[in-house]
This record gives sequence, C-alpha cells and structure tokens, in this order.
Amino acid sequence: MGSLTIPNQKPHAVLVPYPAQGHINPFMRLAKLLHAKGFHITFVNTEFNHNRLIRSKGSDSVKGFHDFKFETIPDGMPASDKDATQDVVMLCDSTRKTCLVPFKELLVRLNSSCPEVPPVSCVISDGVMSFAIKAAEDLGIPEVQFWTASACSFVGYLHYREFIRRGIVPFQNDDYLTDGTLDEPVDWICGMSNVKFRDLPSFLRTTDPNDIMLDFMGEEAQSCLKAPAIMFNTLDELEEEALNAIISNFNYPNIYTMGPLPLLSKHIVPETRINSLNSSLWKPDTKVFDWLDEKEPGSVIYVNYGSVTTMSENHFKEFAWGLANSGQNFLWIIRPDVVNGGESTKNLPDEFLQEIQDRGFLTGWCAQDKVLEHPAIGAFLSHCGWNSMTELISAGVPVIGWPFFADQQTNCHYASEKWGIGMEVNHDVKRDDVAALVREMMVGERGKEMRIKAKEWKKKAEKATDVGGSSYNNFDKFIREALHFKG
Repeated sequence: MGSLTIPNQKPHAVLVPYPAQGHINPFMRLAKLLHAKGFHITFVNTEFNHNRLIRSKGSDSVKGFHDFKFETIPDGMPASDKDATQDVVMLCDSTRKTCLVPFKELLVRLNSSCPEVPPVSCVISDGVMSFAIKAAEDLGIPEVQFWTASACSFVGYLHYREFIRRGIVPFQNDDYLTDGTLDEPVDWICGMSNVKFRDLPSFLRTTDPNDIMLDFMGEEAQSCLKAPAIMFNTLDELEEEALNAIISNFNYPNIYTMGPLPLLSKHIVPETRINSLNSSLWKPDTKVFDWLDEKEPGSVIYVNYGSVTTMSENHFKEFAWGLANSGQNFLWIIRPDVVNGGESTKNLPDEFLQEIQDRGFLTGWCAQDKVLEHPAIGAFLSHCGWNSMTELISAGVPVIGWPFFADQQTNCHYASEKWGIGMEVNHDVKRDDVAALVREMMVGERGKEMRIKAKEWKKKAEKATDVGGSSYNNFDKFIREALHFKG
C-alpha cells in the first residue's frame, strides 16, 4: 500500500478514545491502520489508563516509536491506583466537564514541539468525547468522530430527546421494570424496526429527570452530528437500516462504515514493530492457547463479560454452576472485579472446581480476538459489547448474550432477532437456564443453525474488508474526504 504523505512532512492524526477498554481497543486498531497509510500518530490516553498500561505491560508499552507517540490528559477523577475500570457515570460526567482545557493545551503543545513532530493535521475523537470537537474547532484543526458502538444503538441515542419530549422518560416510578412496559413495542423510531423498549440502549431506564447517563449519551450522540464526519466500526449490510436512517432522517450523509476493523487490519497493517503496541489494560494469559490446542474443533464455549460488566455473587455462582452442569468445555475469563464487592474467584466453591477439572479453564484476561479465531471455539457467552460483537462476527462465532448496559441490550436483540446468530440469557440468571442454552448452542439444532449463519456473516464481513470491498474502499474515502489527504 502506498503512503499518503506530504512532501517532507507526514500528516499527523491525534486520536482520543473514551478511557475504557472497549473504546481503546478499536481506537488502537484505527491508529495502526492510519499509521500504515503514512500518518504520524499521537494516541491520547488518560493519566489513569496510561499508568494501568505501564503496570500491565511495563514502561516500554507506552514509549511508542518515532512516528507513533503516546500522550496523556487528566480525566478529572479522584486519584486511584486500582487496576479496574473506573465508575462509568462519574467518568462520563468528569470527562465532559474537565477534559476540554487540557486536551486543547496538548494540541497547542504538539503544534509547537520539535521539528521531528509534524503539526497536527486532524483530530479523531470518540463519539462520547465531544469536547475534542470544540478544541479542534478553536484551533482550526479538522476533526472527525469515531462512534465505537453499533450504528443501531447510535440511532437509539439520537431519539433520547424524543422520549423525553413525549413524556415517556423519565418514568414516574420503578413499576416499569415489572408491569410489562419493557415488552411494549416502540414502532416510531425510523431505523430500528420491530424493537421493544427493552431492546433500546439501557440508559433510557430511569426515574431521575437529572440522570447523568440519560443526558450524557443523548447529548453526546447529538454532538456527533455537529462533526464533519462520523466513522463506524461496522459493515453496510449488517446495519443497513440504521445507517440509512442516519443519512435520511437526520440529514447526515458524512458517515463512513469501515468495519469490522479486525478484518480490515489484516489487509492494510503490515507485520512491523507497530504491531507490538498493545492496548490491553490487563495482562493477557497466553496459557489459554495451550489448553485450547488440546480441544476438539468447535467444542469450547468462550465466556467473557468484557471490561465493565459486574454482577452479584448469586448471579456469578449461577453462571458457574450453569457452565458446569452443561457438560461442555468452557474457557471463562473472570476479571478480579467482576463480582460486586468481592474477589471473583474466591466465590467459587471447591466442589465446582473439582467438577470442571477436565472441562474448564479459568483466568483473568486473554487476547480475545485471537481466542475467538481458535478452531476449538464453538460459541461465545458475552455481554454483547460492540467490540466483542465485531470480533465474533469476524471469527464466525455465534453468541449467547447477557447484556449489562448501554448499547449491549440493542446489540443482543439484533444478534438474536435480526442477524440470526444469538440467544439471550434471562437477566435474572438461573443455572438450569444457562446449562440449557449452552447445550443448545453447542450441540443442539438451533446452535447448529446459528453456527452456519455466523459463518455466513463472517464471509460477508471478509468480503467487505477485502481489497475492493465496501469497508476497504470506505477507509480510503475516509482518508481522502474526511481527513483531506490524497494518496
């Protein structure tokens, strides 16, 4: 691939993801893609996550290279040295109130640094970090947004104001949780057909008129429409209805579908030292691959709730015994902080560990994209975060969903009802239900059908990201049109 360069000077892209693992990962993939096209990269983490990377990978992990640098900004949160995801509500409120000034100061400093660093030519910020739009605008720097969640959830967030205007949200009391409201159809959202209230992004579920996340997500989505362009980590065919609605109903044509990024990277990012850069805030366990190598193809269900999901001790134990009673092999990623108020693995009794001795592998973290590509993996029990969804589609693996919050309910609905590759665990987890769903997915007829469908979606994703495919071509268009650089 040819580099997009200016005589004697590289274009310089500054990337600023929301400070959580599920946002940092796709931003790192995008950074490597742009670097492969000849861009100088500045990757901006918060100070908290910068320190977590050092603890996880050592100081070399953030040294970067001469044309791929790491910088930091404060997040405005209280000081902490915990290796855990920060409180999401507090973090969202803090970033939008405190990050504009330090980020703007960083851009000024980058533009006045040594001659070896080219001036900043564009800013790419997370769709929920809209302060970057203002900072770039003030300094006359082109800015675009990267929405790291699904396009269908973006459509949902764009309608938050309408839910408030219609008097639907906030609710009067908590009765809506049990009186059937969540199962009522919502038939007036263009771009999201055949959805119920429970299928919409979860931050609508509030009785508080001053709810931070209701306001934050609704307004951040609206702010994206003020940017010159938005890119999505998706492919046209997967979310066609939602993408068309953004263009037609919101009169916003400047969208670029460039996913799934894991597949696109394989065609553009060469095997260089840049690939050694890893954005994982936890240290992955490489022994999982030795264990997987000993298993039959398609015989293991991979279980991971992502970087933010937490659960009660009771639900954790129900999942554990459901997996054990299913009789299937499983690889279970258990973050230390996944159980509310306790250390996760200490909640597992000895009899459980004895029961799964030959069938289960438990560890704290892994390289998920590589695990999903392993031939032993037959299904994924997931929280249905969009990062996980794009990785399982790239690998051709079906999903059992247990959505936690945000866009995950929407993604789970689409996987189950629209794309034909998913089932859903009841939110009030019961071991018998978990065991039955795992067995059905791994050895049942429905599971067989979903594995076939998942392989079909993988082929469509591979076609879109291959040379000449829609996502591949859109990435080139994104660089030419949105970032204003010619090849």
